[in-house]
Amino acid sequence: MANSGIGRRTLIGTAGLGILAAPAIINAEAFAQEKKQLAIDRVIPPDIHKFKLGGFQVLVVKDGARPSGAPGETFGLNQPPETLATLLSQNFLPTDQFVNSFSPTLIDTGSDVILFDTGLGKAAHAQGAGRLVEGLAAAGYMPEDISIVVITHMHGDHIGGIMEDGKPAFPKARYVTGQVEYDFWTDSARAGTPAEGNQKSVLANVKPLAERMTFLKDGGEVTSGITAMLAPGHTPGMLIFNIESQGKRLVLTADTANHYVLSLQRPEWEVRFDMDKAQGAATRKKVFDMIATEKVAFLGYHMPFPAVGFVEKQGPGYRFVPKSYQFDI
Repeated sequence: MANSGIGRRTLIGTAGLGILAAPAIINAEAFAQEKKQLAIDRVIPPDIHKFKLGGFQVLVVKDGARPSGAPGETFGLNQPPETLATLLSQNFLPTDQFVNSFSPTLIDTGSDVILFDTGLGKAAHAQGAGRLVEGLAAAGYMPEDISIVVITHMHGDHIGGIMEDGKPAFPKARYVTGQVEYDFWTDSARAGTPAEGNQKSVLANVKPLAERMTFLKDGGEVTSGITAMLAPGHTPGMLIFNIESQGKRLVLTADTANHYVLSLQRPEWEVRFDMDKAQGAATRKKVFDMIATEKVAFLGYHMPFPAVGFVEKQGPGYRFVPKSYQFDI
């Protein structure tokens, strides 16, 4: 098993919270900022959530949410169905269906406006998703305001919004992603394998931006205070990020855990979307052992919106504790 590269060396936050209330009826004029306008096609804006982390402003956008079928088809593949059903029932959750949500995140450092992942994109509009750009606009950020786009890994729900009608959706941004991740998905060896479908999306939407990309390895820096950590298993080169400002800290865990009960309370359970299931489980335990031990906040792409919370060790795994007023104080 490959070394995940995650350790105290690179995993070295909490602060004020503000929820931005948007009006129920909005139009393009409401999003105008310095004479810039954004056309939108919906009446109600997507959910957004803002809070401070030291000197950084953090914005989480709910790009969408959708029912995702029977939980046992995705989680606990190495467990009897009745074991999975029991755990769900104990946590007051249905056993026949679960909801998956998607939470791209923006961090405004004061000098850079950094977007982590780009959601599902325009292709998901018909299903009521792909709402990242609208959410950014509701918080006062236009596409051209984004200075850096970070791709944690290259599954479709993270790169779907990187291009818009064949052009970069964030026209002034430079791009940051993992070297291992990019090399894997652009390698011709993916052809004819189960990864081929996703590879086609990478070749169409990510590779054209390669000349504008910085490729990171474990420990690489996006900008001051934001450091990458290799977290393989879900994909071969997924990066998570340690974010620190003025002594406050947050770990952006991407898809290390994809469900607040099934992945956190039972981190050893296999997940269908983990490409290396054993390594995914090992990385999950390593990352969340650190988060629990050091009592730091984390932001997980598929956690219940606004996707931020804490974990404490409990039995074979961890109990998820959603953020509350501790970010106000």
